[in-house]
Amino acid sequence: MTTRAGRQVRRQFGRLFAIGLAVVTVSTLSGTAAQAHPSKPAAPALGGNVTIFDPSMPVEQIQAALDAAAVKQTDAEMSTDRYAFLFKPGTYGTDAKPLQFKVGYYTEVAGLGANPDDVVINGKIEVYNRCLENNGTSNCLALVNFWRTLSNLSLHINGTGQEGCRAGNTNFWAVSQAVSLRRLDVTGGTFSLMDYCTAGPQYASGGYIADSRFPTVLNGSQQQWLTRNSKVDNWTNAVWNQVFSGVEGAPDESAFPNPPYTTLATTPVSREKPYLFVDDKGKWNVRVPSAQKNSSGVSWANGITPGRTVPLSDFYIAKPSDPEWKINTQLLLGKNLLLTPGVYNIDQSLQVFWPNQVVLGIGHATLTAVNGATPLKVADVPGAIVAGVTIDAGTKESKTLLQVGTKYGPNFSSSSNPTTLSDVYFRVGGPHIGKTDTALEVNSDNVLIDHTWVWRADHGVEGFTGGDTERWNTNTGRQGAVINGDNVTATGLFVEHFQKYNTTWNGDNGTTVLYQNELPYDPPTQADWMNGDVEGYAGYKVGDKVKNHKLYGAGVYVFNQNNPSIHTENGFEVPSRPGVKLHHIMTVNLSAGTIDHVVNGVGGPADTSNVGAPVFVTDYPAS
Repeated sequence: MTTRAGRQVRRQFGRLFAIGLAVVTVSTLSGTAAQAHPSKPAAPALGGNVTIFDPSMPVEQIQAALDAAAVKQTDAEMSTDRYAFLFKPGTYGTDAKPLQFKVGYYTEVAGLGANPDDVVINGKIEVYNRCLENNGTSNCLALVNFWRTLSNLSLHINGTGQEGCRAGNTNFWAVSQAVSLRRLDVTGGTFSLMDYCTAGPQYASGGYIADSRFPTVLNGSQQQWLTRNSKVDNWTNAVWNQVFSGVEGAPDESAFPNPPYTTLATTPVSREKPYLFVDDKGKWNVRVPSAQKNSSGVSWANGITPGRTVPLSDFYIAKPSDPEWKINTQLLLGKNLLLTPGVYNIDQSLQVFWPNQVVLGIGHATLTAVNGATPLKVADVPGAIVAGVTIDAGTKESKTLLQVGTKYGPNFSSSSNPTTLSDVYFRVGGPHIGKTDTALEVNSDNVLIDHTWVWRADHGVEGFTGGDTERWNTNTGRQGAVINGDNVTATGLFVEHFQKYNTTWNGDNGTTVLYQNELPYDPPTQADWMNGDVEGYAGYKVGDKVKNHKLYGAGVYVFNQNNPSIHTENGFEVPSRPGVKLHHIMTVNLSAGTIDHVVNGVGGPADTSNVGAPVFVTDYPAS
C-alpha cells in the first residue's frame, strides 16, 4: 500500500468507527422509545408516484389507475416519470371480472406479501409490441421495450373479456433489456415472451426470470434470455442464446447448438433481490434474502425466503428533491436507503460504507451524474446490496457511474455474504447527452452482479443532427463493465455499444452466466475502431493475467450501421489457459460490419453472408 493510500484508508475507517459509536447510541435510544410508546403502524410516505392497492378497493378503481399509467407510459421511452404500483396481500379480480392491465416504461408492479402467493392477480399483466409506423399498425416489435419490473405476486392468467388473438389464456410479455420478472407464481395458461398478435416483425431481444414458477413459456422470437433459480413446466423454442441456471424443468443442453440451450443444474452464487412486504400486523418491512451457493429452484418453496427482515423504519425514505448531503448523512449514520420513484441529480457521490447496508430503489428510481460525479460508491465491505436503481451519465464526463470498492486498502469482502447488485441499470445517452469513462467498476472481491444492463445508447432524444458520427463524438463511454475483483459472479450481464472493451474481466476466479453484447453501431471509420494494431475491441475481454474464469452462454453481435465496412477481429478475447473455459458462445451479424472470429481466431466469420445466423463455438478451448 502506498503511503498516501494508507492514510486514506486509515482516515476512512477512523471516521467510520466514530460514526459507529454514534449509531449504536441512536439505535439504542430509538429502540427504547419505540417500546415505551407503542403505536399502530402507519403507511409510509412513499410519494405521489407510488400507488398502494388494497383488496377491498373496487376492481374498476384499480383498473382505471393502472390503465391511466399504461396510456401515459407505453410510448414514454425517454420520459423522466417513474411509477410503482404496490398490491397489499389479498386477491384482485375475479373469474368473471378479471384485472387485466399493461405495464409501460419506468413502471414497477409488485406484491406486498411475504410470499408470492399472498397477492393473487386474477387476470393478465402484459407488455405488447410497439407498432412504430403507419399510425401504430405496422413495424411492430419489442426491441425497445425496456425498463419495467414485475415481482412478488401470483398471476392466474384469465383472458375473459379480451377479443381476437388476445382472448385466449396467454399472457404476453414482449420485452427486451432492463426488464425483470422475479418471485412470480404463474398459473392458468401460457406465458409468451413475444407478442404474436400484431403485424410483424415481432422481434424481442432479451430478458430475465428469477425465483419464479411458470407454466408453459413460449419463448418465440426472444433472442437471448436468462432464467435462474426457478421452475418451468415447459419451455418452447430458442433463437440464439437461452440460458437456464438452477431451473427445475429446464430443457436439456446436449443438442447444442440446435437448439441453443445452455443449462446449469445449479447456480454457483445467487441472492434474491430485497423486497418490500407488509406483515400480519400491518407493519412495513424489507426482506433481505441470504446468499446461496450451488442452489436451484425457488427460494420460497418451503416458506418465506431465507434471510433477514429489516423494518422499513431502519430505512431512510428518500425523494428526488432531497439534497445529497441529507441522504449521505443518513447512510453514514447506518440507515439503509429506500429511493422512491423519480430522477435524482447527484453531484456528490452517495456513499455506502457499512456492511449489510441496503440501497433499494422502487419504480426505477434514477441517479443522474452532475458535474462529472460518480453517483454511487460502495465501500469494500461484506453484504452491501444495491437493487432496483438506474444510473445515468451526465453531460460532463464521470470517471465511473458505480464504483464497488477501491483499488487500495484492505479487503473486507466475504464469500458467504457477497456485495450484491440486483437490477442495476446504466445509461450513457438516450434521454440526454451522457459521458463516462467506465460505467461499472468492481474492485472488491466476492461480488455478485445479478442482472444488469450497461447501455451506451444507440438511440435517444438528444437532438443530434449529424447522424451516428455525432453520437460517437458526443455520447462517450469507453468501457462498460470493468471487473478487477476476484471471485466475482455475474448472472445476467448485458453490456452494449461501448467504444472500447464492453466488458473487461481482470479478476481471477470469475464466473458469468449469460452474457449479451452488441458492439457499437457508430464508429465512423476503421481507424476509430482499432485496438493498437488489432482491428476492433472484443465484446468480452478476459485479462491476460487471469488464471481461472468461466463463461456460460454468451453472444456478441455486430451492426456497424455507420460504416458497414468495419471489421472486429474477435468477439471474445481470453488467455489460452486450461482454467479459462468458455461454454456455448456465439457471434452474429445483424446486417452490417464483420466479426472475423468468435474467440482467439477460432470460429467465424459473422458477416453479411450469414445475417442473423449465429456462428457458434461449443467450448473453448475445445475439450
